[in-house]
Amino acid sequence: MLPADFPYFFCGLPFRAKQVRGKLKWLLAQGDIRQIMKGVYVDVRVPDSPELRAEAMELVVPPDAVVCGPAAAWLHGLDTTVLGPTGLVEPQWTQRSVDTVKVQGLRVTSPIATAVELAMCLPRPFALSAVDAFLRSGKADRWALRAASAAYEGRPGYGQGQDVLRWADRRAASPAESWMRLRLIDAGFPRPELQVRVEGKGRVYHLDLGYPDRPVDGRRLGLEYDSDQWHSSTRQQLRDETRRTELDSLGWHIIQVHRPDLWGSYPALELAVGAFLCQHPRLPRRW
Repeated sequence: MLPADFPYFFCGLPFRAKQVRGKLKWLLAQGDIRQIMKGVYVDVRVPDSPELRAEAMELVVPPDAVVCGPAAAWLHGLDTTVLGPTGLVEPQWTQRSVDTVKVQGLRVTSPIATAVELAMCLPRPFALSAVDAFLRSGKADRWALRAASAAYEGRPGYGQGQDVLRWADRRAASPAESWMRLRLIDAGFPRPELQVRVEGKGRVYHLDLGYPDRPVDGRRLGLEYDSDQWHSSTRQQLRDETRRTELDSLGWHIIQVHRPDLWGSYPALELAVGAFLCQHPRLPRRW
């Protein structure tokens, strides 16, 4: 690993593998550089930024091209976890005349055009999390997206795009909340509320998803996604258990959802929600 006072590798600018030739694997193994996007690297001490993303994209995209797809969304500030499971963005561009804007000097499809195209072409869970993220960023409006999508009628993915735009919601605070919501909708359950506010004794709780208007035997259902990053340590788990006990005393039944519940093959989430709401879920799962 490079010492703190060592000069930044390549002056802190992004570079391609061919610029270091046979040293690439060694530098990666040493932990001196990291991959920003597919085929582009930078010194590990350089933080992520809009400028860094644009400089990296500029290395692989032709000067007269328009960056589009997930690459455009990444330049507009979306995280890679919103866009797909790989974790790295691949360069993608077009020569077509489309709705464009300038991002750090690069021609990029506009946030609205990018969101509509992602709604149509990404796998459904990532299509929804991408559109939710655009809405949350304030760079796109749901009604503007619906209006712009009319120009895509007849193109592949149009039906999926309309479905995704119908369920999109700017209140989703993370990709996992978008995926969880889609799972409930696909199973035939009512559309859940997002960021449900629960008044407690001396404090206010906010649930990821819930059904505040559908009490069953005086109790209401809430769902919370517990990520490995923020809910795995003993201290975090004790805090979560205390929180659930407090919510239980307020009349809320909380279902904890973990990553395997979202992406595993067994429909435990749908069965648990259906058992509480006294409703048979629509199975098998769609994804």
